[in-house]
Amino acid sequence: MSAGTPRSLPSSGQKPIQDICHPLSAEECALSRSPDVLNPCSAGERDLILPNGTPVDTSSPASSSSLLNRLQLDDDLDGETRDLFVTVDDPKKHVSTMETYITYRVCTKTTRTEFDLPEYSVRRRYQDFDWLRNKLEESQPTHLIPPLPEKFVMKGVVDRFSEEFVETRRKALDKFLKRVADHPVLSFNEHFNAFLSAKDLNKRQGLALLTKMGESVKYVTGGYKLRARPVEFAAMGDYLDVFTQKLGTIDRIAQRIIKEQSEFLMELREYGPVYSSWSSFEEDLHDPLEGVSGCVSNCSSALEELTEDMSEDFLPVLREYVLYIESMKNVLKKRDQVQAEYETKLEAVVFREDKKTPVPSDVEKCQDRVECFNADLKADWDRWQNNKRQDFRQLLTGMADKNIQYYEKPEVKMDTVFVLSSCIYSVQLITSK
Repeated sequence: MSAGTPRSLPSSGQKPIQDICHPLSAEECALSRSPDVLNPCSAGERDLILPNGTPVDTSSPASSSSLLNRLQLDDDLDGETRDLFVTVDDPKKHVSTMETYITYRVCTKTTRTEFDLPEYSVRRRYQDFDWLRNKLEESQPTHLIPPLPEKFVMKGVVDRFSEEFVETRRKALDKFLKRVADHPVLSFNEHFNAFLSAKDLNKRQGLALLTKMGESVKYVTGGYKLRARPVEFAAMGDYLDVFTQKLGTIDRIAQRIIKEQSEFLMELREYGPVYSSWSSFEEDLHDPLEGVSGCVSNCSSALEELTEDMSEDFLPVLREYVLYIESMKNVLKKRDQVQAEYETKLEAVVFREDKKTPVPSDVEKCQDRVECFNADLKADWDRWQNNKRQDFRQLLTGMADKNIQYYEKPEVKMDTVFVLSSCIYSVQLITSK
């Protein structure tokens, strides 16, 4: 497992995120108090309460596990109201004379009438997922489209056919489809239906099916500068800038921790065999030296598991939300373009010579598109905020739980004591001679 190269993200200044007002708050700035991600202490005090009102002792080692189990139970209960279930699994490598690639099995179970069958199983490769996302962006420009994992990797740094990389990508693709399937609008998109059900995906289908909204966004009048973004949407942009900065800081620190743990792990792997080799030359010290070697080996195995958990579970969530922020910013830009088009047409009407002529219908239609964009964006923002709080609550709780488990492992606690006692015993034997 390689630690990876720390990646810095753009900064929006030193303004603390607590000072940014939640864009959808009606009367007060609740951002500094509501998101559990940014105030984990208060979130823990509020969430660590059982349904019967009994508080959970936060000093208890089982507290994080209890919360994690409760969150997973909530997810299961939410699933009872769903009518579309999608999973991505069974990655397979395909080798041909022209290329080598990975395909994934996409399984679908549904009770929706839009599907001809209740169950489907198809195989898709990454470029198929990319096609789906592009189609969703084209046909649903007013909505936030979940991000895909990054397509390109640096050659020589990451092996894109390695088991670890393929599994990480599979999880990301699975999450992408689940987010689309849970969306009240995107899940009914015809391209999504074709992606899930068609055996042979014809990627040329639907090229002429761009909506008028999409055409408007794409061919908006150039050269017009938006007067001012509405306050609530400007607050969204400010929040995304600061959130990007915070995620960048966390990502850099996490990368450094993984790098240092990996280096320490390499040292431990070289450190343990030294005692084993030494024991063959010391008859009196053979048993304690072999014991020290075994303890160091056990500790290194536990540390390797902890490092892998952080690399495979923690970092991908950070990167997904960095991409999510980019997607949200793109939607905000599209909204600004539609508003700019509306303002351009409205100005032309205001400054016309004939004041008695009624407002052209295209201006009213453009105003309707702006209002539609605003409503869809607000709804997706709410949904994104809820998903973010849930994802980061589970992420941080799971990370805390795994750290607790690591430090409570018998081999970590007992082996440390054994190493110290063996070293003391060895010193006593040496000095007594």
